[in-house]
This record gives sequence, C-alpha cells and structure tokens, in this order.
Amino acid sequence: MSGGVEWALHCCVALTVARSPASAARLAEMHDVSASYLAKQLQSLARAGLAHAVQGHAGGYVLTRDPALITVLDVVEAVDGARPAFTCTEVRQRGPIAAAPERCLSPCSIHAAMTAADEAWRAALRGVSIADLARDVTDKTGPGTLQRIADWLG
Repeated sequence: MSGGVEWALHCCVALTVARSPASAARLAEMHDVSASYLAKQLQSLARAGLAHAVQGHAGGYVLTRDPALITVLDVVEAVDGARPAFTCTEVRQRGPIAAAPERCLSPCSIHAAMTAADEAWRAALRGVSIADLARDVTDKTGPGTLQRIADWLG
C-alpha cells in the first residue's frame, strides 16, 4: 500500500470538519507534506467520486457524501487501485519438476491463503468509515483536535 493512502485518509478526516472547500495547499501545510504530492492524492479521491474539486479563488476539496458512507477501502482503492495484493503466477507449473497444467485445475494452497487474506483485509477496511476515523480522533489525539483542524482550514 502506498504512502498516499495514509495522506488521503488524513485529508478525508480533515474534510469532515471543514466549513468550506479546503485547498490542497492548505491541507498540505497542515500535514507538513508537499502540496504537489498531496494534490495527486486529492485528485485520486476526486476521480473516484469521493471528493469534489471546487474551482475558483475560494476553491478546494469537499467530500461528496456523508463520511459514514465512505469506507477506508474506498480511499485505498481510489489511491492505489482495486487490484488484489497477491497475483498468482502459477509457480508450480515452472521449472524442471513443473506440475502439468491438467493437474492444476484449482488454486494451490498458497494462492488460496493469499486470496483469503486479501478478502479479509478488504472486509476489515470496508467495515471502517471516514466517520469512524473522525470519531476516534478525539480519543487518539485529545479533545479539541477536530475543532483545531476546522479552525486551521478556516
């Protein structure tokens, strides 16, 4: 998973309390990260329909739907794509003791285990919303944090 996912998630949490569209530059300054790097993550969110870019002098980004309806998996897939974490290359059919293709009609146990892990990982991320993350901010970083974010973004 790319580092862009973490930044995108933090931006989504910040956007839950933004009183107006938040610019990529302002979000980048708040998170102490390159504005051009963060803009790419925000553009990924916009392409996926999770955020909307508002044009103009007071422009910036806003979430397109209620934070309770945006999952962590939505953000991961927006930034990194929806491809599985594991790609089977049928190693068992290679080399000097390769299994014949007709003996490999079902996935090997490695493929099955990796697919099950990927499905479990996706289910776990699908079960956590941006609203859940925002609710946890106070517990993890102290009271008033969301208010400070809202004030910072203006």
